[in-house]
Amino acid sequence: MRPLALLTGFCWLLSTVSLLGQTGVSSSVFHFLNLPASPRVTALGGHLITVSDADATLALSNPAALQESSHQFLSFNHSFQVAGIQSGYASYAHHFKKIGWSGHLGILYANYGELEWTDEYFTTLGTFKAGETALVMGASKVFAERLNLGMNAKIIQSRLGAYNAAGIAVDFAALYSDTSSQFTATFLFKNIGTQLSAYDEVGSSEPLPFEIQVGLSKRLRYLPLRFSVMYRYLDRWNILYEDPNGEQGILLLDGTVQERTASSIWLDNFFRHFVFNAELLLGKQENFVLRTGYNHLMRKELSLSNFGSLAGFSFGFGLKVRRFRVDYGRGVYHLAGGSHHFSISTHLSAFRR
Repeated sequence: MRPLALLTGFCWLLSTVSLLGQTGVSSSVFHFLNLPASPRVTALGGHLITVSDADATLALSNPAALQESSHQFLSFNHSFQVAGIQSGYASYAHHFKKIGWSGHLGILYANYGELEWTDEYFTTLGTFKAGETALVMGASKVFAERLNLGMNAKIIQSRLGAYNAAGIAVDFAALYSDTSSQFTATFLFKNIGTQLSAYDEVGSSEPLPFEIQVGLSKRLRYLPLRFSVMYRYLDRWNILYEDPNGEQGILLLDGTVQERTASSIWLDNFFRHFVFNAELLLGKQENFVLRTGYNHLMRKELSLSNFGSLAGFSFGFGLKVRRFRVDYGRGVYHLAGGSHHFSISTHLSAFRR
């Protein structure tokens, strides 16, 4: 019980961080750092910090998830977003048996394509290209029987036409795992860092998308189902976006606006912190996996009033074919579309057997 007591005390201590109110959660740069690393993460609501297995791409979200079974795991992931935007993540993991550490190296990228360049009067002046990349290095180690600690370091480069910016960031994570009950709990500090250079040379440095996350995962004993619950933005309470030009209420069918009560606003804000997901693991070696997730924050921010949609929902599958695993994830962002995420991965050590 000592590792569990240590993790519980650690979580309690960090939960005393002052909670800051704000309008929305987008007042920062380099948001591509929060893109899902793989189709698996896309299918599970865009966030997965609660599972630790041989899938080394999970280390981008949670460095403490990296373990010995990820040895020589190679993965290529690519996502097709709306409006021709594309992103991806390629990574390799290695376990260093002599020192007991596991490490990974990866490249996260986002390509926004060719965009129209206009002035303040909307006069077209030409086109420009935009893209962002991050080199990610991380390591983890088992420091107690059930406790893994991990860290990621990220070197960030962003180019938006003639404007460039650079930055550095780190993640710190602790993962408690009880294999007998198939239960895990994670505490994560994500994107602690700063800009090294700003887009505007005379401007001040802008903040990175820092957040604190906690999560729980449990696999059922008599059913091949694993579900996870994650709570985002533990470092702040109010993550509502209040549009000063919008109607502050619920638009009814007769055209009137019903004002929202304090309790409904509180509940809305509360559930925006959560991401729920589940994986159905089929086959003796989990050769086929079905996945689904729900992100309430995404649904509330990207849904249109009086138009039904699946915004915030996601789904996908994973299939193992010989030495390779193929995955697909579909994230529904808006009525206008979403993302299609594909990957292929393998353990290089499997080719030497």
